[in-house]
Amino acid sequence: MLEIVLVLIAIVILCYKTKKNLHILQLNLYNENNRYIKWVFNNSSNFFSLEILGLLLISLANIFLINNDTLKNIINMGAILVYLCHLWLYRNSILKEQVKKPLVVTARIKRLIGTIIVIYLIPLVCLYIYKDQNVINHFILFIFMLMVYLNTIIIFLGNFINKYTLEKCVYHHFKSKALKKIRNMNNLKVIGITGSYGKTSSKNILADILNIKYTTLPTPRNLNTPYGLIMTINNHLDKFTDIFIAEMGAYVPGEIKELCDMVHPKYGILTRIGTAHLETFGSVENIQKTKFELIESLPRDGVGVLNRDDPKQVSYKLKNKCKILWIGIDEADVDVKASNIKCSNVGTTFDVKFKGDNTTYQFETKLLGKHNVYNILAGLALGREFGIPIISLQQAVRGVKPVEHRLELKKLGYFYQIDDAYNSNPVGAKSALEVLAMMPGVRIVVTPGMVELGDKEKELNKEFGRQIATLSKADYVVLIGEKRTLPIKEGLMEGNFDEDNLIVYNDVKEAYNFIRGIKAKKDVYALFENDLPDTYNEK
Repeated sequence: MLEIVLVLIAIVILCYKTKKNLHILQLNLYNENNRYIKWVFNNSSNFFSLEILGLLLISLANIFLINNDTLKNIINMGAILVYLCHLWLYRNSILKEQVKKPLVVTARIKRLIGTIIVIYLIPLVCLYIYKDQNVINHFILFIFMLMVYLNTIIIFLGNFINKYTLEKCVYHHFKSKALKKIRNMNNLKVIGITGSYGKTSSKNILADILNIKYTTLPTPRNLNTPYGLIMTINNHLDKFTDIFIAEMGAYVPGEIKELCDMVHPKYGILTRIGTAHLETFGSVENIQKTKFELIESLPRDGVGVLNRDDPKQVSYKLKNKCKILWIGIDEADVDVKASNIKCSNVGTTFDVKFKGDNTTYQFETKLLGKHNVYNILAGLALGREFGIPIISLQQAVRGVKPVEHRLELKKLGYFYQIDDAYNSNPVGAKSALEVLAMMPGVRIVVTPGMVELGDKEKELNKEFGRQIATLSKADYVVLIGEKRTLPIKEGLMEGNFDEDNLIVYNDVKEAYNFIRGIKAKKDVYALFENDLPDTYNEK
């Protein structure tokens, strides 16, 4: 009877743990490039809980004291109390967590839950089969409780099994369906967009520009993996689509080439190349080669758009004879050039000159930042290539919608939030600081720093701190995560930032309370630079 109570309590604990660990797995892209495993090792302190005491009591009662019923029952009662206490503490800790992005119960998650249920049913079925054989039964009980304790590992095992069985079959089925569909659309123009930074912004800006003349389908949100492209083609691409814009992401060399082999783009835009995901690429040279896989996959009559102001693009020896259109702001020898850039709290204005045309054209946009001007220039380059008149391009740029969480200016109560919360990187972060410096009023930087920068992460975050001190004209700096932001704090101090105006919290919600408490006659502008997912929370 006591063993049944233990199993029932363990099943309740298991439900809570499975939901939490599935969420962690999903946030870590289903262990892409061992992200989930790294999280498990980096958070190994989570393994030290009351469950260890419960396991010790169960092993003592059901393995070593199996012939002493009285003492065994007493110890099992103690184990039940320990597990009930653990359940209460674990449930409360989950309820107190501030989840930014909840678990999405996709078809893949449902399949994984099915596999996990099967794994856990094996010892439960064995418990029933061997219910009359005490030695075996009690040993199996211990194994089941141990499996509950090691739920993070069971989740990994279930994901591993599915990846090479169910998910492989599902992937190939939907991939074949997508390839057949796109092959039959002979008049479809396909544009690929990749780079270290700004892919999603560039994609959305390009779609808004081309939509003034064509029916355009960009990949939704940041669906830039093979799964993302397959889903977009199967669910959204139809006979009315003129242009398909495929955002292409990568963590290791060869992934952009795989995406190109799937959709065969004729046009390609390369945004800035930098150090994003350096940890998985291994070197900047690998990043450079991988991003250029897009341009080198274009046909001979294709068109690539490159940035003359990016040294990593200029220095690359391109192995392709396709047409190249260069954009730029600082360099003169380009096909599309911007100048006279001015930012305000209503957007950005700038002038544009096209190669072979002596006229200077004025453009205005609701978007903020120099890097968004680069994205617009890329859109203008292809817009002209597709025969869109200048006056229509000007109208399209005026109508470009701000991209959510990418230097998005929002009025929250009495202060302005410059929301640059998505996937901060060294280039984008610097640009965001320059935008903040242009704003009239009290300026605040709120940031947890940058991640996935490999061995350079500490160095780049320290440099980011120096840039905040010297470029942003910030009156206050709010750092989120005491341990993680130490390099930023060091950089701030080296940049002679006033330490009295530096605040550190472990929860970004406290930053909002701090900002609301500022009493000033001027407008308040708060730049929220990056917002790390729940896997980086500091307790």
